[in-house]
Amino acid sequence: MPNPTVIADVVRALDRITGGRVITDVSHLTSGKNRFVMIKSSNIPGKEVMETPGLVWGDPEKPVRKLAVAMTLTECGIELAGATGVDAIVAHHPIADAANSGGVPLKYYLSLYNLAVLELHEAFHGLHPGIPFIHGHQTFRVEVAYGGVPGNVVFFGKALPEVQTVGDVLQRLENFMGTTQERDLLAREQELRDCWEIQETIAANGTLLFHGEPHNPVANIIHITPHGGLTPQQLEQAVREHPETDTVICSISRVKPDSPLVHKAKELGLNFIVGNTHALEILENGMPLAYALQSLLPEVEVVLFRERVTSTPLYRAGNETIRNYARNIAERYLIPAK
Repeated sequence: MPNPTVIADVVRALDRITGGRVITDVSHLTSGKNRFVMIKSSNIPGKEVMETPGLVWGDPEKPVRKLAVAMTLTECGIELAGATGVDAIVAHHPIADAANSGGVPLKYYLSLYNLAVLELHEAFHGLHPGIPFIHGHQTFRVEVAYGGVPGNVVFFGKALPEVQTVGDVLQRLENFMGTTQERDLLAREQELRDCWEIQETIAANGTLLFHGEPHNPVANIIHITPHGGLTPQQLEQAVREHPETDTVICSISRVKPDSPLVHKAKELGLNFIVGNTHALEILENGMPLAYALQSLLPEVEVVLFRERVTSTPLYRAGNETIRNYARNIAERYLIPAK
């Protein structure tokens, strides 16, 4: 009888997927030998986090029968794992005490459900051309720290043969991400709850065209991820490096129409397309990772944890029973007496 799959096998699979970027020796946490171990900080006191690609919490010899791939660890994900027999969660984004475990230390919450968690983030970036492919181009250059800034991801690509115009890019994104189905799902929820004011992340964040026309040709693309810290000056530098560029696509995060990046693109005469948001990275990055893990760990059931976030007017949130409860608690305990 073959030995059961254990957490250490998951770590080895992740190390293989990333080409050796995962921590397999705890001494590498502080030795500087793994360049993907890094501190992320906005210099907000006490809020920095260290990225540690690999096992964050759990027994390496713990058997794994069911594995979840998630974008960000949350208490909802932990509870779903506990309820559905998940043994380990592989999260893309870095994991921190309390921030990703309902405000309590990770070890207490995760141990309660005998749950292991692993992370990848920067160690996964740049491994595949999927996000550019979904956005209609094939990369010939990938920067994961453009301008020397870790996480400042910039793709340089050539439009795919089937992508001739700006409109082709926009339609391609609609098709790949199934946004029509997402809008239908939202409409059914609005109808069920008799509240047409409910909004949802994907439906609220469709593709946008901030400069150019749908019929404009597309051939040479700079694909940016604004939350990585790209500046207008860096965008201009990127265009100087590749003067044939005709289109800027921004995705994972997005910008407003009055963004300095949009103004710079207009100044340079470039189309500016706003593509998928971070909320869709679970499909762009999470699903390929999940399929890779399923292939390398065939005895393990792999599931995808996809969070759906909605906005509901307070007067329609929940049902009347819970609304009465909430109003009563607020009035009796939370509003200071005069």
